Amino acid sequence: MDLPPLSQAFVLHFGEMGSRWGINRTVGQIYAVLFISARPLTADEITDRLGVSRSNVSMGLKELSSWRLVRLSHQPGDRRDFYTAPEDVWAIFKTLAEERQRREVDPTLSMLRDALLETPDSPEERHAQARMREMHDLIEQLTDWFAEVRKLSPATLEKLMALGTTATKLLDMKERLLGGPAPAPPDAAAGETR
Repeated sequence: MDLPPLSQAFVLHFGEMGSRWGINRTVGQIYAVLFISARPLTADEITDRLGVSRSNVSMGLKELSSWRLVRLSHQPGDRRDFYTAPEDVWAIFKTLAEERQRREVDPTLSMLRDALLETPDSPEERHAQARMREMHDLIEQLTDWFAEVRKLSPATLEKLMALGTTATKLLDMKERLLGGPAPAPPDAAAGETR
């Protein structure tokens, strides 16, 4: 690997994380090299920096392009393809989340919807279908929530994240205010009238 130590540590880590996320280690490393690069890189430059085969880089760039995580560009007077990673980390996060939803969540929701339309033939299948309904409802609720979050600007998202536990405390306070005081246990109420 032809990278300075700090960059190399980052690229190696991304390769390891990529394999945990279900992508090829080299794909993770290609993305990391592009992410930290100060300028667009050609496939040959990526090959030289990582010390991997040109075919691995080509396949990795195709995969990253399918995830919308690299951009192809051209330089005046140069016929080579140049690649960059998106600059905005929020845009990268949203793209990753959208792609994971499209590739993993949407097919699961579709399967669950089909399963919920079936008529169970036994108590065991009724139980299984009830469990599937719970999973479907949760995934659909999370999907709807994520669709709303995607509409927020990065500045609003940062403010929302900065709220941290304050948001939870506000929700708890709202429940207490709207719910009123908890009713006294029956024995305590009876004791007061005596």
